[in-house]
Amino acid sequence: MNKYISKIASELKLKETQIKAAINLLEQDATIPFIARYRKEATDSLDEVEITAIRDRLGKLKELDARREAVLKSLEQHGHLTDELEKEVMAAEDISTLEDIYLPYKPKRRTKASIAREKGLEPLSEIIFAQTGIDPFKEAQKFVDPEKGVDDVEAALTGARNIMAEIVSENQDARVLLRSLFASKGIVQSSVASGKELEGKKYRDYFEWEESVSAVPSHRLLAMRRGEKEDILNLTIAPKPEDALNILEELFLKGSGDDSKQVKLAINDCYKRLLSRSMETEIRLASKEKADAEAIKIFTDNLKELLLAPTLAAKRVMGIDPGFRTGCKIVCLDNQGKLLCNDTIFPNMNQKKDSEAADKVKNLCKRFEIGAIALGNGTAGRETESFLKKIGLPENLLIIMVNESGASIYSASEVAREEFPDLDLTVRGAVSIGRRLMDPLAELVKIAPKSIGVGQYQHDVDQTELKGSLDDLVISCVNKVGADTNRAGAQLLSYISGLGPGLARNIVAYRNENGPFESKKDLKKVSRLGPKAFEQSAGFLRVYNGENPLDTSAVHPESYHVVEKMVKDIGCRVKDLMTKSELRKKIDLLKYVSDGIGLPTLNDIMDELAKPGRDPREEFEAFAFEEGIEKIADLEVGMKIPGIVTNVTAFGAFVDIGVHQDGLVHISEISDGFVKNPSDIVKVQQKVKVSILEVDHERKRISLSLKTFPDQKKEPKKENPKKLFPTKPKKQKKMVKPFNNPFADFFKN
Repeated sequence: MNKYISKIASELKLKETQIKAAINLLEQDATIPFIARYRKEATDSLDEVEITAIRDRLGKLKELDARREAVLKSLEQHGHLTDELEKEVMAAEDISTLEDIYLPYKPKRRTKASIAREKGLEPLSEIIFAQTGIDPFKEAQKFVDPEKGVDDVEAALTGARNIMAEIVSENQDARVLLRSLFASKGIVQSSVASGKELEGKKYRDYFEWEESVSAVPSHRLLAMRRGEKEDILNLTIAPKPEDALNILEELFLKGSGDDSKQVKLAINDCYKRLLSRSMETEIRLASKEKADAEAIKIFTDNLKELLLAPTLAAKRVMGIDPGFRTGCKIVCLDNQGKLLCNDTIFPNMNQKKDSEAADKVKNLCKRFEIGAIALGNGTAGRETESFLKKIGLPENLLIIMVNESGASIYSASEVAREEFPDLDLTVRGAVSIGRRLMDPLAELVKIAPKSIGVGQYQHDVDQTELKGSLDDLVISCVNKVGADTNRAGAQLLSYISGLGPGLARNIVAYRNENGPFESKKDLKKVSRLGPKAFEQSAGFLRVYNGENPLDTSAVHPESYHVVEKMVKDIGCRVKDLMTKSELRKKIDLLKYVSDGIGLPTLNDIMDELAKPGRDPREEFEAFAFEEGIEKIADLEVGMKIPGIVTNVTAFGAFVDIGVHQDGLVHISEISDGFVKNPSDIVKVQQKVKVSILEVDHERKRISLSLKTFPDQKKEPKKENPKKLFPTKPKKQKKMVKPFNNPFADFFKN
């Protein structure tokens, strides 16, 4: 373990004591939110990002060691292991180096080289490979043996070259140098597969395309790989062959005689048949891993903004899932999200239906004292919004458009069926829309994150890595906000530190059988919720209107005794300390420092006492689209209208402007200055004011700008709709300058 600690500390630029403490806690099954929030003294205040990095790097190092053990075992079993070879294996610091060392000894199927060895041609290959100036044809004559399948000199030389080619391909120095070459000067080349021009027209940008692999953006590489997977595109990644051959010849050629000419032929064969394929496989995996990491980060950044979106103040809500033919499904929810009633209206059809719908909505709003209407932004959303605004509802009743992405997934899920077994799918969808306005986090955790649709190519990335990152994010967000023990559903509770689905269901079951929890101590009565689970979860759970005021806060029960000592020392009640700042100012924190509790925890306690149970999410702010702009036909170039960011990608941001089709703000139009990363400027759910640059009615595409003074002098050319979305990469005339250290960037563990 010590070797891991020192290595990780060096790589992450952290103290070894911090790494050791974090690893010890992780191996005791402590969760990352718990360690970051309640074990600051142990880790010297490591945050969640740093602890996650430690966990992930530790996992990689353990994987490397597991592979190292397997390699050593194989070498020993096959009689190859020597002291020197063992030292090399033990010194390998990454998987690539380890596999390069192992490659010459790795059991393999019969190859051209192994067949040549069976024919007794290895001595000939050694003589030629030494390049001492011998006559290879004369030497080869000695190895002609029809009984062994060596019919003539050419057959002998071919076999010898096959052996030399394999030696070159398994040479560690050669592989390291070529790996670096592929990473720094590899060119991604894409072309359309024969006869696929019409079928694959959505990939037409990549029908004839090339770009440096060191510079290709993640979304472009993933797009080309998807096209290849769908048999639309042919894709290769390789440097210029002459660059690779120059490296190999410099390594292995020693002269210009006839024997060296045979070696040169072997080198050419090696590169074409063995090394180029092997290196392309590696660079494909490495570039895909890099693209995946970028795409996953974009997805998680976007999802975080959605999960931590502001909540509506406690109000009764009407949720509406809009529709034309089947009508609009209406639900009324109390301020805790409980379904009170459901119905259907048919607005936007005729005067009679409009009148009936208006009466029904107004009556329901009055009957259930509705404070806000959550309206899905799908089909008929804007039309229904216009209808609602003209039927005479109270002016203080909010009408909010809600992104309904993923609501249909929830409606058909097992969670929804368990909650509403007797309701239609569309009614469940309306409930989800209403609850998303009330508490986005509590509702979105019920949906598989990748179904929410806020990433780029999330279905193309490594699904295990994606799931791990998304799980980490959801856990982090849920624990950052905390959960009301008496209101939260099992899905939300399952993400609380130390619980999981089983204990979450047990908490809900206990609540249903025994009524609301009166204190955090009551959690210990829940079936199978032992001391460890209580320790991990208690700080992130809230019990409101209970016995102890501290139960409403993020102060951990293990620290209650400190607060009790504080109130005793200054002669007040806990509640007084939580409500009166002048009392808190009397506290000298240094008096309460002990072996178990230091200033970081004491400062956190004081922050919590000042704002107990404070929701870290921003305050809710109502948003409305431009009135009269409901469809693409209503848009005109030059308009400046409000919108809300729905997705941020590597090439720009998508903005909902209320016309059932998101517009694109290309990265070049996000700011007046240079933008490297769109997420540095805009976030999902951000309210913005955009200018209309171009509208392609045929392809239903809208180009937007966030610049202060966007260039709107040129009208879009109808004959060239591709200019609408400036995402097509320009074909490079010259190679992009490679980055400084491709080997480290692509192949580090």
